[in-house]
Amino acid sequence: MIERYTLPEMKIIWSEENKFRKWLDVEIYACEALAELGRVPQEALEEIREKAGFNVQRIAEIEAVTNHDVIAFTTNVAEHVGAAARYIHLGLTSSDVLDTALAVLMKEAGRQILARLKQLKDVLLEKAEEHRNTIMAGRTHGIHAEPITFGLKMLLWADETGRNIRRMEQAVETISVGKISGAVGTYANIDPRVEAHVCARLGLQPARVSTQVLQRDRHAEYLTTIAITGSSLDKFATELRSLQRTDILEVEEPFRKGQKGSSAMPHKRNPITGERISGLARLLRGNALAAMENVPLWNERDISHSSVERVIIPDSTIILDYMLQKLSGIIRDLQVYPENMIKNLESTHGLVFSQRVLLALVEEKGLTREKAYELVQRNAMKTWRTGENFREMLLKDGEVRACLAEKELDMLFDYRHYLKNVAEIYKRFGL
Repeated sequence: MIERYTLPEMKIIWSEENKFRKWLDVEIYACEALAELGRVPQEALEEIREKAGFNVQRIAEIEAVTNHDVIAFTTNVAEHVGAAARYIHLGLTSSDVLDTALAVLMKEAGRQILARLKQLKDVLLEKAEEHRNTIMAGRTHGIHAEPITFGLKMLLWADETGRNIRRMEQAVETISVGKISGAVGTYANIDPRVEAHVCARLGLQPARVSTQVLQRDRHAEYLTTIAITGSSLDKFATELRSLQRTDILEVEEPFRKGQKGSSAMPHKRNPITGERISGLARLLRGNALAAMENVPLWNERDISHSSVERVIIPDSTIILDYMLQKLSGIIRDLQVYPENMIKNLESTHGLVFSQRVLLALVEEKGLTREKAYELVQRNAMKTWRTGENFREMLLKDGEVRACLAEKELDMLFDYRHYLKNVAEIYKRFGL
Protein backbone atom coordinates (compact mmCIF):
# COMPACT_ATOMS: atom_id res chain seq x y z
CA MET A 1 0.00 0.00 0.00
CA ILE A 2 1.44 3.37 -1.03
CA GLU A 3 1.38 5.77 1.90
CA ARG A 4 -0.27 9.14 1.40
CA TYR A 5 1.86 12.24 0.98
CA THR A 6 1.95 14.90 3.65
CA LEU A 7 3.66 18.11 2.53
CA PRO A 8 4.98 19.16 5.96
CA GLU A 9 7.53 16.31 5.97
CA MET A 10 9.78 17.97 3.39
CA LYS A 11 8.87 21.47 4.53
CA ILE A 12 10.04 20.59 8.04
CA ILE A 13 13.43 19.54 6.71
CA TRP A 14 13.88 22.96 5.14
CA SER A 15 12.33 24.98 7.94
CA GLU A 16 14.36 27.70 9.64
CA GLU A 17 13.96 25.81 12.90
CA ASN A 18 15.54 22.65 11.49
CA LYS A 19 18.30 24.58 9.73
CA PHE A 20 19.37 26.34 12.91
CA ARG A 21 19.08 23.07 14.84
CA LYS A 22 21.63 21.56 12.47
CA TRP A 23 23.88 24.60 12.85
CA LEU A 24 23.70 24.20 16.61
CA ASP A 25 24.52 20.49 16.32
CA VAL A 26 27.68 21.36 14.38
CA GLU A 27 28.73 23.92 16.99
CA ILE A 28 28.06 21.63 19.97
CA TYR A 29 29.81 18.64 18.39
CA ALA A 30 32.79 20.84 17.61
CA CYS A 31 32.88 21.88 21.29
CA GLU A 32 32.81 18.20 22.28
CA ALA A 33 35.86 17.49 20.15
CA LEU A 34 37.65 20.59 21.38
CA ALA A 35 36.96 19.51 24.96
CA GLU A 36 38.57 16.15 24.27
CA LEU A 37 41.59 18.03 22.91
CA GLY A 38 41.75 20.22 26.01
CA ARG A 39 40.79 23.49 24.30
CA VAL A 40 37.37 23.73 25.98
CA PRO A 41 36.97 23.16 29.73
CA GLN A 42 34.67 20.27 30.57
CA GLU A 43 32.46 22.46 32.74
CA ALA A 44 32.06 24.92 29.87
CA LEU A 45 31.06 22.06 27.56
CA GLU A 46 28.42 20.91 30.03
CA GLU A 47 27.07 24.43 30.28
CA ILE A 48 26.94 24.73 26.49
CA ARG A 49 25.12 21.40 26.18
CA GLU A 50 22.63 22.40 28.84
CA LYS A 51 21.88 25.96 27.79
CA ALA A 52 22.56 26.18 24.05
CA GLY A 53 19.47 27.24 22.15
CA PHE A 54 18.17 29.80 19.70
CA ASN A 55 15.12 31.76 18.72
CA VAL A 56 14.38 32.12 15.02
CA GLN A 57 12.78 35.54 15.40
CA ARG A 58 15.63 36.84 17.54
CA ILE A 59 18.20 35.64 14.98
CA ALA A 60 16.32 37.57 12.30
CA GLU A 61 16.40 40.69 14.46
CA ILE A 62 20.16 40.43 14.98
CA GLU A 63 20.81 39.67 11.32
CA ALA A 64 18.92 42.81 10.34
CA VAL A 65 21.75 44.70 12.06
CA THR A 66 24.79 42.47 11.37
CA ASN A 67 23.82 41.47 7.84
CA HIS A 68 25.54 38.15 8.59
CA ASP A 69 23.47 35.07 9.31
CA VAL A 70 26.06 32.97 11.16
CA ILE A 71 27.13 35.86 13.40
CA ALA A 72 23.46 36.53 14.13
CA PHE A 73 23.03 32.88 15.03
CA THR A 74 26.10 32.62 17.29
CA THR A 75 25.17 35.90 18.96
CA ASN A 76 21.72 34.56 19.78
CA VAL A 77 23.16 31.26 21.03
CA ALA A 78 25.52 33.23 23.27
CA GLU A 79 22.51 35.02 24.73
CA HIS A 80 21.25 31.62 25.87
CA VAL A 81 24.57 30.19 27.03
CA GLY A 82 26.29 33.07 28.76
CA ALA A 83 30.03 33.23 29.46
CA ALA A 84 30.76 29.71 28.19
CA ALA A 85 29.70 30.86 24.72
CA ARG A 86 33.25 32.15 24.23
CA TYR A 87 34.18 28.59 23.30
CA ILE A 88 31.49 28.26 20.62
CA HIS A 89 32.69 28.61 17.01
CA LEU A 90 36.29 28.43 18.22
CA GLY A 91 38.58 28.14 15.17
CA LEU A 92 35.64 27.63 12.81
CA THR A 93 34.63 29.70 9.83
CA SER A 94 31.03 30.27 8.76
CA SER A 95 31.20 27.79 5.91
CA ASP A 96 32.26 25.04 8.30
CA VAL A 97 28.84 25.37 9.86
CA LEU A 98 26.84 26.22 6.75
CA ASP A 99 28.22 23.57 4.41
CA THR A 100 28.28 20.77 6.96
CA ALA A 101 24.73 21.49 8.13
CA LEU A 102 23.54 21.81 4.52
CA ALA A 103 24.98 18.38 3.78
CA VAL A 104 22.89 16.93 6.60
CA LEU A 105 19.74 18.64 5.31
CA MET A 106 20.38 17.45 1.76
CA LYS A 107 20.95 13.93 3.06
CA GLU A 108 17.65 14.04 4.95
CA ALA A 109 15.83 15.35 1.89
CA GLY A 110 17.53 12.80 -0.35
CA ARG A 111 16.43 9.95 1.88
CA GLN A 112 12.83 11.09 1.67
CA ILE A 113 13.09 11.32 -2.12
CA LEU A 114 14.49 7.78 -2.15
CA ALA A 115 11.51 6.58 -0.13
CA ARG A 116 9.16 8.23 -2.64
CA LEU A 117 11.05 6.68 -5.57
CA LYS A 118 10.73 3.23 -4.03
CA GLN A 119 7.00 3.80 -3.58
CA LEU A 120 6.69 4.76 -7.23
CA LYS A 121 8.64 1.70 -8.35
CA ASP A 122 6.40 -0.56 -6.26
CA VAL A 123 3.18 0.87 -7.69
CA LEU A 124 4.58 0.62 -11.24
CA LEU A 125 5.48 -3.03 -10.69
CA GLU A 126 1.98 -3.68 -9.35
CA LYS A 127 0.44 -2.10 -12.43
CA ALA A 128 2.88 -3.99 -14.68
CA GLU A 129 1.78 -7.29 -13.17
CA GLU A 130 -1.90 -6.37 -13.45
CA HIS A 131 -1.57 -5.56 -17.16
CA ARG A 132 1.07 -8.11 -18.13
CA ASN A 133 -1.05 -9.31 -21.09
CA THR A 134 -3.17 -6.21 -21.75
CA ILE A 135 -2.42 -5.77 -25.43
CA MET A 136 -2.22 -2.36 -27.05
CA ALA A 137 -0.63 -0.64 -30.01
CA GLY A 138 3.04 0.17 -29.72
CA ARG A 139 3.73 3.51 -31.33
CA THR A 140 6.81 5.04 -32.92
CA HIS A 141 6.70 8.63 -34.21
CA GLY A 142 3.14 8.63 -32.82
CA ILE A 143 2.17 6.04 -35.46
CA HIS A 144 1.04 2.48 -34.78
CA ALA A 145 3.99 0.10 -35.02
CA GLU A 146 3.41 -3.39 -33.57
CA PRO A 147 1.44 -4.59 -30.54
CA ILE A 148 2.92 -4.41 -27.05
CA THR A 149 1.29 -4.79 -23.66
CA PHE A 150 0.45 -1.99 -21.28
CA GLY A 151 2.22 -3.97 -18.58
CA LEU A 152 5.48 -3.77 -20.51
CA LYS A 153 5.16 0.01 -20.59
CA MET A 154 4.80 0.01 -16.81
CA LEU A 155 7.69 -2.42 -16.44
CA LEU A 156 9.90 -0.14 -18.54
CA TRP A 157 9.08 2.77 -16.26
CA ALA A 158 9.73 0.70 -13.15
CA ASP A 159 13.17 -0.18 -14.53
CA GLU A 160 13.94 3.48 -15.23
CA THR A 161 12.77 4.36 -11.74
CA GLY A 162 15.22 1.77 -10.44
CA ARG A 163 18.03 3.59 -12.24
CA ASN A 164 16.87 6.86 -10.70
CA ILE A 165 16.99 5.19 -7.29
CA ARG A 166 20.58 4.13 -7.86
CA ARG A 167 21.52 7.59 -9.12
CA MET A 168 19.87 9.21 -6.11
CA GLU A 169 21.63 6.85 -3.71
CA GLN A 170 24.94 7.85 -5.28
CA ALA A 171 24.04 11.54 -5.14
CA VAL A 172 23.13 11.27 -1.45
CA GLU A 173 26.45 9.55 -0.79
CA THR A 174 28.30 12.27 -2.72
CA ILE A 175 26.68 15.07 -0.73
CA SER A 176 27.02 13.36 2.67
CA VAL A 177 30.32 15.07 3.34
CA GLY A 178 31.25 17.70 5.91
CA LYS A 179 34.16 20.07 6.41
CA ILE A 180 35.45 21.66 9.60
CA SER A 181 38.77 22.86 8.23
CA GLY A 182 38.62 26.58 8.91
CA ALA A 183 39.38 29.49 6.63
CA VAL A 184 40.62 28.31 3.21
CA GLY A 185 40.60 24.70 4.40
CA THR A 186 44.09 24.37 5.91
CA TYR A 187 43.10 23.41 9.50
CA ALA A 188 45.41 26.23 10.68
CA ASN A 189 43.15 27.04 13.62
CA ILE A 190 41.21 23.80 14.06
CA ASP A 191 42.44 20.26 14.53
CA PRO A 192 41.35 17.75 11.85
CA ARG A 193 40.15 15.54 14.68
CA VAL A 194 37.37 18.06 15.32
CA GLU A 195 36.14 17.56 11.78
CA ALA A 196 36.27 13.78 12.17
CA HIS A 197 34.24 13.94 15.39
CA VAL A 198 31.61 16.33 14.05
CA CYS A 199 31.14 14.35 10.85
CA ALA A 200 30.88 11.05 12.72
CA ARG A 201 28.20 12.52 14.98
CA LEU A 202 26.25 13.80 11.97
CA GLY A 203 26.57 10.66 9.82
CA LEU A 204 28.84 12.34 7.29
CA GLN A 205 32.27 11.63 5.86
CA PRO A 206 34.98 14.29 6.28
CA ALA A 207 36.02 15.89 3.00
CA ARG A 208 39.43 14.59 1.95
CA VAL A 209 40.38 18.14 1.03
CA SER A 210 38.41 21.36 0.86
CA THR A 211 38.83 25.08 0.49
CA GLN A 212 36.75 27.35 2.65
CA VAL A 213 33.74 25.53 1.20
CA LEU A 214 32.82 22.08 0.06
CA GLN A 215 33.23 21.87 -3.69
CA ARG A 216 30.02 22.50 -5.59
CA ASP A 217 30.36 19.65 -8.05
CA ARG A 218 28.81 17.62 -5.22
CA HIS A 219 25.73 19.82 -5.12
CA ALA A 220 25.57 19.89 -8.91
CA GLU A 221 25.53 16.08 -9.01
CA TYR A 222 22.70 16.04 -6.48
CA LEU A 223 20.57 18.59 -8.33
CA THR A 224 21.32 17.08 -11.73
CA THR A 225 20.17 13.73 -10.40
CA ILE A 226 16.97 15.39 -9.21
CA ALA A 227 16.53 16.92 -12.67
CA ILE A 228 17.08 13.58 -14.41
CA THR A 229 14.53 11.97 -12.12
CA GLY A 230 12.11 14.81 -12.81
CA SER A 231 12.63 14.29 -16.54
CA SER A 232 11.69 10.63 -16.14
CA LEU A 233 8.49 11.65 -14.38
CA ASP A 234 7.87 14.16 -17.17
CA LYS A 235 8.30 11.36 -19.69
CA PHE A 236 5.84 9.11 -17.86
CA ALA A 237 3.31 11.91 -17.45
CA THR A 238 3.64 12.96 -21.10
CA GLU A 239 2.90 9.42 -22.26
CA LEU A 240 -0.16 9.17 -20.04
CA ARG A 241 -1.35 12.56 -21.25
CA SER A 242 -0.96 11.38 -24.85
CA LEU A 243 -2.88 8.18 -24.19
CA GLN A 244 -5.67 10.18 -22.52
CA ARG A 245 -6.43 12.21 -25.63
CA THR A 246 -10.08 11.91 -26.64
CA ASP A 247 -9.29 10.22 -29.93
CA ILE A 248 -7.12 7.61 -28.13
CA LEU A 249 -8.51 7.35 -24.56
CA GLU A 250 -6.62 4.22 -23.55
CA VAL A 251 -5.91 5.49 -20.05
CA GLU A 252 -7.17 8.34 -17.92
CA GLU A 253 -5.76 9.89 -14.78
CA PRO A 254 -8.12 9.81 -11.78
CA PHE A 255 -11.03 12.24 -11.95
CA ARG A 256 -12.46 12.59 -8.46
CA LYS A 257 -16.07 13.05 -7.46
CA GLY A 258 -16.89 16.74 -7.57
CA GLN A 259 -13.86 17.60 -9.70
CA LYS A 260 -14.38 20.09 -12.52
CA GLY A 261 -12.43 20.11 -15.78
CA SER A 262 -13.36 23.45 -17.31
CA SER A 263 -15.14 26.60 -16.26
CA ALA A 264 -16.75 26.78 -19.72
CA MET A 265 -17.16 23.15 -20.83
CA PRO A 266 -18.72 20.80 -18.26
CA HIS A 267 -17.74 17.70 -20.23
CA LYS A 268 -13.99 18.20 -19.85
CA ARG A 269 -11.79 15.65 -18.02
CA ASN A 270 -8.29 17.05 -18.39
CA PRO A 271 -4.95 15.42 -17.41
CA ILE A 272 -4.12 18.38 -15.19
CA THR A 273 -1.92 16.53 -12.70
CA GLY A 274 0.21 15.05 -15.45
CA GLU A 275 0.54 18.49 -17.00
CA ARG A 276 1.59 19.87 -13.63
CA ILE A 277 4.28 17.21 -13.35
CA SER A 278 5.60 18.06 -16.81
CA GLY A 279 5.68 21.75 -15.96
CA LEU A 280 7.48 21.28 -12.66
CA ALA A 281 10.12 19.13 -14.37
CA ARG A 282 11.15 22.24 -16.29
CA LEU A 283 11.92 23.99 -13.01
CA LEU A 284 14.10 21.08 -11.92
CA ARG A 285 16.10 21.17 -15.14
CA GLY A 286 16.58 24.93 -14.78
CA ASN A 287 17.71 24.54 -11.18
CA ALA A 288 20.22 21.87 -12.22
CA LEU A 289 21.74 24.32 -14.68
CA ALA A 290 22.03 26.90 -11.90
CA ALA A 291 23.77 24.28 -9.73
CA MET A 292 26.32 23.67 -12.48
CA GLU A 293 26.89 27.42 -12.74
CA ASN A 294 27.76 27.33 -9.02
CA VAL A 295 30.72 24.98 -9.53
CA PRO A 296 33.27 27.61 -10.66
CA LEU A 297 33.91 29.89 -7.67
CA TRP A 298 36.73 32.40 -7.35
CA ASN A 299 39.93 31.09 -5.77
CA GLU A 300 39.29 29.34 -2.45
CA ARG A 301 35.70 30.56 -2.45
CA ASP A 302 33.25 33.34 -3.05
CA ILE A 303 29.58 33.31 -2.10
CA SER A 304 27.98 33.66 -5.53
CA HIS A 305 26.64 30.14 -4.99
CA SER A 306 25.00 30.90 -1.66
CA SER A 307 22.00 32.97 -2.74
CA VAL A 308 21.27 30.49 -5.53
CA GLU A 309 21.39 27.45 -3.27
CA ARG A 310 18.99 28.98 -0.75
CA VAL A 311 16.39 28.76 -3.51
CA ILE A 312 17.27 25.82 -5.74
CA ILE A 313 18.10 23.15 -3.17
CA PRO A 314 14.98 23.38 -0.98
CA ASP A 315 12.78 24.07 -4.00
CA SER A 316 14.11 21.16 -6.04
CA THR A 317 13.75 18.60 -3.26
CA ILE A 318 10.26 19.83 -2.33
CA ILE A 319 9.16 19.88 -5.97
CA LEU A 320 10.47 16.39 -6.73
CA ASP A 321 8.95 15.00 -3.54
CA TYR A 322 5.60 16.46 -4.61
CA MET A 323 5.92 15.17 -8.18
CA LEU A 324 6.72 11.66 -6.99
CA GLN A 325 3.72 11.57 -4.69
CA LYS A 326 1.41 12.86 -7.40
CA LEU A 327 2.63 10.45 -10.06
CA SER A 328 2.39 7.50 -7.67
CA GLY A 329 -1.23 8.49 -7.06
CA ILE A 330 -1.95 8.72 -10.77
CA ILE A 331 -0.46 5.30 -11.49
CA ARG A 332 -2.13 3.67 -8.49
CA ASP A 333 -5.62 4.91 -9.43
CA LEU A 334 -5.13 5.05 -13.20
CA GLN A 335 -8.18 4.25 -15.28
CA VAL A 336 -7.12 1.74 -17.95
CA TYR A 337 -9.41 0.96 -20.90
CA PRO A 338 -8.32 -2.31 -22.56
CA GLU A 339 -11.34 -2.25 -24.87
CA ASN A 340 -10.17 1.06 -26.33
CA MET A 341 -6.67 -0.34 -26.69
CA ILE A 342 -8.03 -3.16 -28.86
CA LYS A 343 -10.29 -0.77 -30.75
CA ASN A 344 -7.36 1.51 -31.54
CA LEU A 345 -5.11 -1.41 -32.39
CA GLU A 346 -7.64 -2.62 -34.96
CA SER A 347 -8.29 0.84 -36.37
CA THR A 348 -5.46 0.35 -38.89
CA HIS A 349 -7.21 -2.74 -40.25
CA GLY A 350 -4.44 -5.24 -39.60
CA LEU A 351 -1.46 -3.16 -40.71
CA VAL A 352 0.36 -3.97 -37.44
CA PHE A 353 0.95 -7.47 -38.84
CA SER A 354 2.96 -6.21 -41.83
CA GLN A 355 6.33 -7.38 -40.48
CA ARG A 356 4.92 -10.84 -39.79
CA VAL A 357 3.95 -11.15 -43.46
CA LEU A 358 7.29 -9.73 -44.60
CA LEU A 359 9.28 -12.24 -42.53
CA ALA A 360 7.14 -15.15 -43.68
CA LEU A 361 7.76 -14.29 -47.32
CA VAL A 362 11.51 -14.02 -46.71
CA GLU A 363 12.16 -16.83 -44.22
CA GLU A 364 9.57 -19.38 -45.26
CA LYS A 365 8.97 -18.66 -48.95
CA GLY A 366 12.47 -17.65 -50.04
CA LEU A 367 11.72 -14.23 -51.49
CA THR A 368 14.40 -11.58 -51.39
CA ARG A 369 13.79 -8.99 -48.69
CA GLU A 370 13.43 -6.30 -51.33
CA LYS A 371 10.73 -8.21 -53.24
CA ALA A 372 8.88 -9.20 -50.07
CA TYR A 373 8.97 -5.59 -48.83
CA GLU A 374 7.55 -4.39 -52.16
CA LEU A 375 4.66 -6.85 -52.02
CA VAL A 376 3.76 -6.06 -48.41
CA GLN A 377 4.18 -2.30 -48.70
CA ARG A 378 2.04 -1.85 -51.80
CA ASN A 379 -0.87 -3.59 -50.08
CA ALA A 380 -0.25 -1.69 -46.86
CA MET A 381 -0.38 1.61 -48.72
CA LYS A 382 -3.72 0.62 -50.28
CA THR A 383 -5.04 -0.08 -46.79
CA TRP A 384 -3.83 3.34 -45.62
CA ARG A 385 -5.64 5.01 -48.52
CA THR A 386 -8.87 3.01 -48.65
CA GLY A 387 -9.34 1.74 -45.09
CA GLU A 388 -9.90 -1.78 -46.41
CA ASN A 389 -8.71 -4.76 -44.37
CA PHE A 390 -5.01 -5.47 -44.86
CA ARG A 391 -5.47 -9.22 -44.77
CA GLU A 392 -8.16 -9.00 -47.47
CA MET A 393 -5.86 -6.87 -49.58
CA LEU A 394 -3.19 -9.54 -49.37
CA LEU A 395 -5.66 -12.25 -50.31
CA LYS A 396 -6.57 -10.30 -53.44
CA ASP A 397 -2.93 -9.90 -54.49
CA GLY A 398 -2.03 -12.69 -56.87
CA GLU A 399 1.70 -12.51 -56.16
CA VAL A 400 1.10 -12.80 -52.43
CA ARG A 401 -1.40 -15.64 -52.85
CA ALA A 402 1.14 -17.49 -54.97
CA CYS A 403 3.32 -17.60 -51.87
CA LEU A 404 0.92 -17.69 -48.93
CA ALA A 405 -2.29 -19.68 -48.57
CA GLU A 406 -5.27 -18.24 -46.69
CA LYS A 407 -4.63 -20.46 -43.66
CA GLU A 408 -1.04 -19.31 -43.55
CA LEU A 409 -2.17 -15.71 -43.52
CA ASP A 410 -4.62 -16.48 -40.73
CA MET A 411 -1.72 -17.79 -38.63
CA LEU A 412 0.24 -14.62 -39.27
CA PHE A 413 -2.63 -12.36 -38.14
CA ASP A 414 -2.59 -13.52 -34.52
CA TYR A 415 -2.00 -11.19 -31.56
CA ARG A 416 -0.75 -14.06 -29.42
CA HIS A 417 2.51 -13.99 -31.36
CA TYR A 418 3.40 -10.68 -29.67
CA LEU A 419 2.90 -12.10 -26.19
CA LYS A 420 5.07 -15.19 -26.52
CA ASN A 421 8.19 -13.68 -24.90
CA VAL A 422 6.54 -11.28 -22.46
CA ALA A 423 6.95 -13.76 -19.59
CA GLU A 424 10.68 -13.95 -20.31
CA ILE A 425 11.00 -10.19 -19.86
CA TYR A 426 9.05 -10.32 -16.60
CA LYS A 427 11.33 -13.04 -15.26
CA ARG A 428 14.19 -10.54 -15.32
CA PHE A 429 12.30 -8.63 -12.64
CA GLY A 430 11.42 -11.68 -10.57
CA LEU A 431 7.78 -11.46 -11.71
